[in-house]
Amino acid sequence: MEHTQLISDVQRLTESVGELPEPLAEPTFIVVSGLPGTGKTYFCNKLAERLPFVILESDALRKALFSPPSYNPTESSHLFRAIHHLIERFLKKGIPLILDATNLSEQHREYLYSIADRLDVKLILVRVEAPPQVVYERLKTRQENSGNKSDAEWAVYQRMKPSVQKIRRNHFAVDTSQDITPVLDKIVREARR
Repeated sequence: MEHTQLISDVQRLTESVGELPEPLAEPTFIVVSGLPGTGKTYFCNKLAERLPFVILESDALRKALFSPPSYNPTESSHLFRAIHHLIERFLKKGIPLILDATNLSEQHREYLYSIADRLDVKLILVRVEAPPQVVYERLKTRQENSGNKSDAEWAVYQRMKPSVQKIRRNHFAVDTSQDITPVLDKIVREARR
């Protein structure tokens, strides 16, 4: 991707994010991972009600750059290169972030780890999950409601499931079919520490 295209994409994504919170001297970067329908966006929104963080939701950002999205590997690579630049830009300005994306492979997460390490910001990792039957029902309901930012359906969940890799660093795990409050409390405490 040529540099001017990247700059233009990052600018479009920045505009799509909306109002930013007050910068912090030591911003925190929260990376949320999980399959479609496990409740990542719900969890991120609940977290953002308690922490003044910007949510970078990959589904919404994809639609800001590609209309309509194709979800092919080239498009995804293009999108995440722009998202990674956006993450760096925001963290350098002191903007605390939550990244809401599937983030299923350790190889893709490694790049996020390196951003946090290089900028010396606190990194909090969260794995979101839910039982397959719950996910199936959620994805079915999601398809019936047109206002959703994600286009993933059950077939996408099933196709992606084998590619889930273990998070090798310390992380929080949350099952969104249960009460998420205890995990939210721990993450809020960790972010404020």
